Amino acid sequence: MAAIVQVYWNMLLSAMGKTLLLTLLSLIFAMIIGMIFALMNVGKNRAFNLIGTVYVDAVRGVPLIVLAYFIYFGVPSGIKMLGIQDFRLTALQAGTIALSMNCGAYMAEIIRAGIESVDKGQMEASRSLGLSYAKSMRLVVIPQAIRTMIPSIINQFIITLKDTSILSVIGFPELTNMGKTISGNTFKPLQAWAIVGVMYMVVIITLSKVAKKIERRIQRGR
Repeated sequence: MAAIVQVYWNMLLSAMGKTLLLTLLSLIFAMIIGMIFALMNVGKNRAFNLIGTVYVDAVRGVPLIVLAYFIYFGVPSGIKMLGIQDFRLTALQAGTIALSMNCGAYMAEIIRAGIESVDKGQMEASRSLGLSYAKSMRLVVIPQAIRTMIPSIINQFIITLKDTSILSVIGFPELTNMGKTISGNTFKPLQAWAIVGVMYMVVIITLSKVAKKIERRIQRGR
């Protein structure tokens, strides 16, 4: 095992960096997607409610691997049928889109639950002071909701980090893909996958500890 680390440590660290980059990019876009569809779901417009519900249910109902295949292989194929021959997506682009869509559906539910956890009197009080619905949501409700959402958002970050392993199927050079490469090159799958597992474990345990610490601070601040 030490020999594998000595030879491949640089590639392993690079793969972990790519894994974290993909996770971070996906979470940023997922936050935007989640906020949009969460606001659709908590509003009073039935058309927006329907759109938000359909998106969340549809995306959560499709396995991530199927979504990744569809975006990486299906979307370029469909665009080529329209006469655009040079269109293609890199593994990073397709992976980011797939993870963002998947994570965005779950983030929408996290944000919706956070907004609904804020006492309705807060919205009524801000509206009575002359603030519009949008300003009341932006300045009063959402800042309070964020306090309850942060631990769930960090947990979703951890889930998304683990889900990046699925994107090895489209060739993205993340940590799991590197594990396949090392296992094939060294013919030592036990050692190779043990190293990959330990690397995932260290990052995920660290993030879990951070999430718990933040959650305790939030609870003490209430």
